[in-house]
Amino acid sequence: MNFVWTSVMLVGLGLLLVNNVDIAMNALLAGGSKAVTLALKLWGIYTLWLGILKIVEETGLDKKLTKLLRPVIRLLFGKTDDYTENQIAINITSNLLGMGNASTPSGMNAISGLDTKSSKYATSAMIMVIILNSTSLQLIPTTVIGLRVTAGSTSPTDIIIPTLIATIASTVAGVLLVKLFSKIFKDKP
Repeated sequence: MNFVWTSVMLVGLGLLLVNNVDIAMNALLAGGSKAVTLALKLWGIYTLWLGILKIVEETGLDKKLTKLLRPVIRLLFGKTDDYTENQIAINITSNLLGMGNASTPSGMNAISGLDTKSSKYATSAMIMVIILNSTSLQLIPTTVIGLRVTAGSTSPTDIIIPTLIATIASTVAGVLLVKLFSKIFKDKP
């Protein structure tokens, strides 16, 4: 796949340089500048959310969230150890608050805790973490709102209702499919 991607990039760049060098160079320089600017904006947003998550852990609020979400966690993932349950709760809460990729570390820790090492394949519980992260059920899409604010949007919160509808639909569909396929293809050790 790397070969295909590299080939497409080189052919495209070659055609741009042959056809019009000025347009190609201006596009490359402007695109690079915009990419760095976006990366810095995202860095600020993620730094804020990771800091908040650290405060949640330090204050013990994560344990209270775990206790609150325990019925949902057990319904979706079955019985797990306390650490894994805690990481799942942080992950779900991060996604609900729209923290975007700031929820990734807890998701990775949750998957690691759910790994039984008895098979080379992912269990349905591990797949459920991936689905919940991918569909990212969000009550408030704060990261996207933050990006819209930094981009100068006049109404950055207009996306709340459409985002809520889309994430509810995708999360419900994803959870139902994982449950269905886990019944069909029972987790095998």
